[in-house]
Amino acid sequence: MRIIAGEFRGRALIEPRFDTTRPITDRVKQSIFDVLTPLIEDTLVYDCFCGTGSMGLECLSRGAKQAVFFDADRKALAGLKTNITTLKVDDRTRVYPGDIFHIIRMGKPEDRCGLLFLDPPYRFLIEKSDELRSLCSRLIEAHLAPDAVVVFRHDTKDALPFDGLEQYDVRTYGSMTIELLRLANKTSDTV
Repeated sequence: MRIIAGEFRGRALIEPRFDTTRPITDRVKQSIFDVLTPLIEDTLVYDCFCGTGSMGLECLSRGAKQAVFFDADRKALAGLKTNITTLKVDDRTRVYPGDIFHIIRMGKPEDRCGLLFLDPPYRFLIEKSDELRSLCSRLIEAHLAPDAVVVFRHDTKDALPFDGLEQYDVRTYGSMTIELLRLANKTSDTV
């Protein structure tokens, strides 16, 4: 796993070597970022269920203002912190360890998120679907900028519609689906 483009292009990242995370291949990451690149410069990025932080760190390499990482897995967080230190981006990151469902309820940030990666454990779409919907509602209400894009990764056989978000692009890679979502009734042609 590596950074594909930008300031840290070619730099290797610590890969998760445990079964609680699913690393994304460089090919899939490149395909996603081909679409997202125009949205990244100077934006605040949330990487929810971040694992070792591949997506948020890629955004920092491509000019994001700041990346905020959320995960509860201690092994993943240890890898994330190593990746942050290796790239020397401590000043452009915030890490929230613990249950994201609780963390997001804690208040409104000063800045609104322009790009959000939502990559929950696949089992959450079945076991915690109500909590995921509630999380998205809270993110929309208190955290997302009006022109924000949500990148939702899930197993192809599962789907989860979110109130207030609409799909504008979908990509399938084997058994994985990536949905690009924006606030419902958004009429901008930015993507």
